[in-house]
Amino acid sequence: MSILTETKMTAMNLVAPRADQFQASAAVTADERARLRISDETAADIEARERLLDAAFGPSRFAKSSERLRVGRAPARGLALSAHLDGELVGTIRLWHIASQSGHAALLLGPVAVSAAKQSLGIGGALIREALERARARGHKAVILVGDEPYYRRFGFERRHTLALDMPGPVDPARFLGLELEAGALDGASGLLRPTGPRGQRLRAARTARLARAA
Repeated sequence: MSILTETKMTAMNLVAPRADQFQASAAVTADERARLRISDETAADIEARERLLDAAFGPSRFAKSSERLRVGRAPARGLALSAHLDGELVGTIRLWHIASQSGHAALLLGPVAVSAAKQSLGIGGALIREALERARARGHKAVILVGDEPYYRRFGFERRHTLALDMPGPVDPARFLGLELEAGALDGASGLLRPTGPRGQRLRAARTARLARAA
């Protein structure tokens, strides 16, 4: 299955995904699993991450409704992760601070992307589980995303949590999903979602420079 949907790193933050985080695949070897590392994203990852996202989503990614909740903002602290295999960036995930009109705080998950040549390793699932575990450990109570329900239901995401919520742009209701990291965290959540995270000056500058080079 194709999985498309600035924090500081220290050596001790490197973690290897558990065996149950991988999808079964005859092409996967134990050696490949041992070499895969998930860590906090660093400035050195940004260019490779942008190329990965371009390959996964194309230029239309900047027109998505979810982008309106991310543009000009920095990811939630400790929740921008990279997956590396033999030093190569092969996966990325970020979560962002948002809140509903009703005052319910949450995180927006995405984008998630994995190198097309490495998807048999289950990197997407490993990134999502690691990100959710870190979010829970940091005291976050809910996560919202736009993605394929048949895939994200395995992580606990459900449509019922977003029935009274609105994105700041068009969204397919069947793909608008929520997850409670704490029971009842989204009870009564309603209205338009808005970004609440800190401004990301460096992120804006990096994106502007990249677009200028591509022009």
